[in-house]
Amino acid sequence: MRKAKPKKRYILPDPKFHDVLVTKFVNNLMYDGKKSIAYDIFYDACTLVEKKTSEPGVEVWKRALANISPSVEVRSRRVGGATFQVPTEVRPDRKVSLGIKWLINYSRKRGEKTMTEKLAAEIIAASKGEGSAVKKKDDTHRMAEANKAFSHFRF
Repeated sequence: MRKAKPKKRYILPDPKFHDVLVTKFVNNLMYDGKKSIAYDIFYDACTLVEKKTSEPGVEVWKRALANISPSVEVRSRRVGGATFQVPTEVRPDRKVSLGIKWLINYSRKRGEKTMTEKLAAEIIAASKGEGSAVKKKDDTHRMAEANKAFSHFRF
């Protein structure tokens, strides 16, 4: 550690659901500082999810995030001349941020017309345990499982 750790920034809860996690998600969803548009996309996606599943949209979204968040990942570690993929536990804050990023990225890659529809479809798929974001989590876990032999290189 060469420098002092930066202070943790605390985020204000969102206006509709009063949830800090929603604000984090919207901050990641936002392009070019257009936060109000990002909020519109998220809230509209939640109402769309409510219509399709007849459950509260935020609850389905939280279940989807829980299904996507990885518990182990591989990190590159140089030992001698070789680079090993070492499986490590994921910190809770990183777990959430990885889940958020994967959900947004795979929503953007979907084929629906608007971002609201893409996000709603990916949330529904992830809450059921399917979809691209869940596949990404499974691939990450599979990589960690395959490289379990190198876990003694953990740092």
